[in-house]
Amino acid sequence: MQRYKNGRIVVQEGDITKCSVDAIVNAANTSLTPGGGVDGAIHKAAGPELAAACRELGGCEPGQAKVTPGFGLSAPWVIHAVGPVWQGGGRGEDELLASCYENALRLALEYEARTIAFPAISTGVYKFPKQRAAQIAVSSVLDFQEQHPSIEQVVFCCFGPEDFAIFRMAADEYL
Repeated sequence: MQRYKNGRIVVQEGDITKCSVDAIVNAANTSLTPGGGVDGAIHKAAGPELAAACRELGGCEPGQAKVTPGFGLSAPWVIHAVGPVWQGGGRGEDELLASCYENALRLALEYEARTIAFPAISTGVYKFPKQRAAQIAVSSVLDFQEQHPSIEQVVFCCFGPEDFAIFRMAADEYL
């Protein structure tokens, strides 16, 4: 597993369900039902209670986030953030993605989570360009941390060496 730390930002390659943090962010769909990729892995690791709790939330719009307990995960909270589907960049995708990270961090504050792990939101089946997504993610997190120092550490947990390299490069650009 590769790991890179620069201040309060950590970029690591690995399984987000195994991160030792206060809150894990799920790259969720609008219905908050179990899907594939990161979403499927989080639901599988957390157990069936997570899907039941998500049904109670009534869905979630792109750019927004909602929270449930972590159930079978080591993290006490799962923050379900819905990223935008890439449609070429002219439909507010950048702003929606930034909003996704900011709203997840606001919920982390509300639930007193001081450490939080994010996947690369919207870069899988939603096809958001990875470099662009990493730059938006890192800049959004750093802006938020600057105003809210109680968020002690943000982990970008990357699935695979390609994503790790992209997020590490983005972190280096801003730090």
